[in-house]
Amino acid sequence: MSEAKLKVILIKHTPNPEEIVAMAAKLCYSPSDIEALKEKIEAKDQKAFVEKLVKMGHMSPIEHSSFTFAIEGISRACSHQLVRHRLASYSQQSQRYVSEETGFDYVIPPIIKEDKELKRYFEGFMSEAQKTYNHIVKKLNEKGVKGESANQDARFVLPNAAETKIIVTMNARELLHFFRMRCCNRAQWEIRRMAEEMLKLVKKTSPVIFEKAGPGCLYAPCPEGEYTCGKIAEVRKKYGIK
Repeated sequence: MSEAKLKVILIKHTPNPEEIVAMAAKLCYSPSDIEALKEKIEAKDQKAFVEKLVKMGHMSPIEHSSFTFAIEGISRACSHQLVRHRLASYSQQSQRYVSEETGFDYVIPPIIKEDKELKRYFEGFMSEAQKTYNHIVKKLNEKGVKGESANQDARFVLPNAAETKIIVTMNARELLHFFRMRCCNRAQWEIRRMAEEMLKLVKKTSPVIFEKAGPGCLYAPCPEGEYTCGKIAEVRKKYGIK
């Protein structure tokens, strides 16, 4: 058992994502055949055109670019929030097929980690959960219940803090929405930290599409209304916006 560390990897994405977006958009209005249109798109920098699409709010062509992330070191509490974004595909490590007998890793909230007494209490609880899990598996094995059949019942004692691994695929339009929601200061700290890492990665591959990506207050009033964090100036400074 040990504290889990966040790791986010962009493992695959649509090749030349901004060219695909431009081609999808221009096809709607072009009399050219596919091959001729493809040649025109590839021969010209599409930065200005894609910027115009985003500015106009013509977002459906942006759905043709997709991005796949491998994520580890997040808690089950975080993954439960993540999968609420339904326009995405998920493959998550199973607590039924993967035994935790050798020890599950876990995520410690920063505010607990900073307090020595709370951290010790928290880690003690994790240790007790592990002992209980192993005891249940052992007793079930003695009854002839083994493998996934034992795991699926023993996992009921595992905490929300237990680390999980997940592969996530989203199209660019859904990612823009995801960043708007989850990079916000009002989002829970763990999913916000994960979203910020995802944003850094996609900006490297698709700087035009994600140029203005981030929380909803970057270029407009805070969408949280009376629930605003009240830190718009700080948030904009963080994202390099004056």
